[in-house]
Amino acid sequence: MPKKKKWSDLSPGVKRLILVGGAVDGTLKVAALVDLARRPASEIRGSKVAWATAITVINSVGVVPVVYFVRGRRR
Repeated sequence: MPKKKKWSDLSPGVKRLILVGGAVDGTLKVAALVDLARRPASEIRGSKVAWATAITVINSVGVVPVVYFVRGRRR
């Protein structure tokens, strides 16, 4: 079994990539939740509670919020 790397063992580029990825993921989640809260239920495909749960609980690296913006909202 390979040894786990510690934060201090990572290169500056990898650390930066992890931080930027986390910031992008967090921003997408906040934007999706704000949109979900402001949008009437009639304009949402599915349950608002289910979408909010999925957006906040699933560790998706930004995938769930993007799916919400693309498929979860009615036009």
